Order: sequence, then C-alpha cells, then structure tokens
Amino acid sequence: MTAGVDFTELTGGGGCSIMSATPGPDLEANGFQENEYAASGVATRYAHAGPGSVVPLGEDKFATRVLVRRPRLDADFNGTVVVEWLNVSSGSDAAPEYTYLAEELVRGGYAWVGVSAQYTGVMGGSGSVGGLGESTTATLAAKDPERYSGLHHPGDAYSYDLFGAVGRSLQLPSAAGAGHPLRGLSVRRLLAVGESQSAMALTTYANLFAAEHAVFDGLLIHSRAAAGLSLGEAGTAIDVDTVFAQEPVTIRTDLPIPAFIVQTETDVLTNFRFYRARQPDTDRLRVWEIAGTSHADLHQIGPYEHMLGCPTPVNRGQQRFVLRAALRHLRDWADGGPVPPAAAPLELDDVSDTTQFALDEVGNVRGGVRTPCVDAPTEILSGIVGDDVPRICVLFGSTLPIAPEILASRYTGRADYEQRYRAATTAAVQAGFILAADRDEALADARPDVIPD
Repeated sequence: MTAGVDFTELTGGGGCSIMSATPGPDLEANGFQENEYAASGVATRYAHAGPGSVVPLGEDKFATRVLVRRPRLDADFNGTVVVEWLNVSSGSDAAPEYTYLAEELVRGGYAWVGVSAQYTGVMGGSGSVGGLGESTTATLAAKDPERYSGLHHPGDAYSYDLFGAVGRSLQLPSAAGAGHPLRGLSVRRLLAVGESQSAMALTTYANLFAAEHAVFDGLLIHSRAAAGLSLGEAGTAIDVDTVFAQEPVTIRTDLPIPAFIVQTETDVLTNFRFYRARQPDTDRLRVWEIAGTSHADLHQIGPYEHMLGCPTPVNRGQQRFVLRAALRHLRDWADGGPVPPAAAPLELDDVSDTTQFALDEVGNVRGGVRTPCVDAPTEILSGIVGDDVPRICVLFGSTLPIAPEILASRYTGRADYEQRYRAATTAAVQAGFILAADRDEALADARPDVIPD
C-alpha cells in the first residue's frame, strides 16, 4: 500500500454533498463537529495472483472526499474511529451505516469518517438502484466547483488501496500536523464498516487486503451478497450487478482481525443469496442474520417513504438496534474483549422445492437474531416481497398488518401485549442483541393501539 495521504479542508460552495434522508443526532449539541476534506495521494491497482493473493499492476494519483464527524475534545472521545466505505448505489455518495449507527456513535464518543472510496462517488454515475434520488453523470467538481474543484478518482481498481491509505493516515493525527481531520484526538483503534455494495467491497478487502494493510482493527460487513466485489478496472466504476452472478465467497479463516457480518432477510435470499456463503462462527468471525428485517427500511428512508412508490409500507423492523449492538461488540472484541454472542441463522424451509424461509404462525421468519417486534408481533415484517415490484421496493421489504382476529387470539388484551413486548425487549438486551442504552427506544416501538381490547 502506498503510504501518505494529504488532507485539505473543503469549505464554501453549496456545502457538503452527501445523500441522507434522516438528519440523525444534533452534532453541535452533543459536542461534535463536522468537517469535509480532500484526501490526496497515490494508490495501487491489483490483479488476482492466485487464491487469496494479488499482484500490483500500477499506480495513479487520487484526490477524493472524506467527511468527518468527531468529538471536539479528546476527553469526549472513546478512541475508536469508525471508517465507512460510502455507498454509491444511488449514483451519489450516501452513508447508510452512519444513519443506522448515529445514536451509538454520538452517545459513545466515537469519531466517524466517511470515505468516497469508489469512482462513482467522485466522478458521478447512473448507480445500480433507481428510486433513491437523482443519479447524475456529473462529477462532484462539476456540481460544485467552488467546493470540489480538483477532486478526481482514477477508477474502482484503486479503491481498495485508496481506502487503506486513508485509514492508515487516520491512525496518527498527532504526527500529521494541524490540518489533520482527527487532530487533537488520541486514536486507539479503527473499525471499517460498509453496507450493501460497500459490504461487498469490504468482503473483498477482508480476503485480499486487510491483513497486508494492517490498518483496521475490525470489520463490520452489513448486507453483503454471496460474492464480493471484483477488483475493478482503471478509469471506470465496477458493475455491481455482475456480483450477483458470481460464485459465493466466504471470509478467510486466517484473518488476523475480527469480522462481524450482519445480514437481513433480503440479503440471505433474493438475488443476494447469502445463504450460499454461510460459514461457521470462529473466534475471528461472527454472523448475525436478523429476523423481520430488509436490506433497507423505514429508519433509512425516514419521511420520504412515499417517494419510493412501493405497493406496501416498507419494512419497519428493528435492525438499527442490532447494528448498534454489533458495533459495540466489535469495538470491545477488537480491543481484546469477549467474542460477541452467537446467533442461530434464519431458518430455511427444507421441504419446498425452492429456497424460502420457514415462517411462524403469523408469517414472520423463524430463527435468527430476535427482536421484540418479531417475538411480540403486531405486524408481518419481511425482507422478501417478490420480483414483480421495482428493485428499490425489493430492497425495502414490507410491513403488513396481522389480522385483528389473530391478534385477539394471541393476546388477551393490550396489557398482555405490553407485558410480552417488554419481556421480549428484556430478553434481547440480556442476549446482547440490543444495547441497554436503546431499551427505551425499543420499547417506544410497541404498538398497543392495534391490539383489540
């Protein structure tokens, strides 16, 4: 990996350009600051040289974008930097992991860094998913020359080395001068995170680059497909659609750092087909599959659900709580703490001719990580909606009501439902799948109003 990344703060123009449907916690009120930087250096592209190895093909310069949300004071910093491989599936950079993790990041005193690792985030593109905003072929520099003039990306073939180089330059802010994004903070560990296409990239990064780079202390891979992203080509973006036709890939068993894979129902089946890449847990690997969840959900889209045009309400599951717990576990695990609790996989129906989930008596999936909304259900929460809807709706799953007569047969009344929902929340907290700090927010998801009384 080519060392040395220079940071220059980006200001002016129209402000930071990044897709987000939900604002998250008030950073200023919580002692945080947000700054954006150009990160420039030289990266290497690679080709496969055999199983688990690569060979360098050449170098090129890059000047990409880095977004930083961090505590102002070292006294409020927990020493952990969460580095997100920004997602480009919409044709522009987005930070889905920040949206899910923001409450834990801010209350826990983490620093978060979003890296425009891929070509499309800087140079523009059509994206792989319609319905998530207006994709454009315009570069960041063309959209806002005052702020982003000079940014350029040499192609996705350089993304892996670029991501590692930025990470390495975040490790020692005290030695990097006053212009460093993390100046004044005592960095002790870096965790790499990514969702969807970015998770596919981190799958490849884990198997081919993480050990050699020795930059990150842990990986959170959220909603990957069975295969990983390709190594890419110079001067262009990777076609993510090709990943779904590739052979399944597991995480290497000799990885020296912990890897935490968190999957939804959509990821286990549909064209992601992660079930083909399932592998046993080890002391360096944990896999959680969350019942009642979809690839994206209401928490991610917020007040813009109506813009998706899906035929049913999108998934209202509770993966946000499970992801926050996974991050906390990964932080402690990477610091020499205990291995996170194990969870059974989502149950597959071995009777049907086609691969599908085994469902309970109300229609929710069996097995997996359990949350109160599936163990004390008032709705059918699914990550599987079929192939006869737009791709964006496949990713956002569905939420359907449970018939009143079934609810009446399941609960003796609202008080009974509330007691069982509280018990399910307590069980999830005790199992380590929901943080105690999220207990009240999880309890607020209860739906006694739909229970016949």
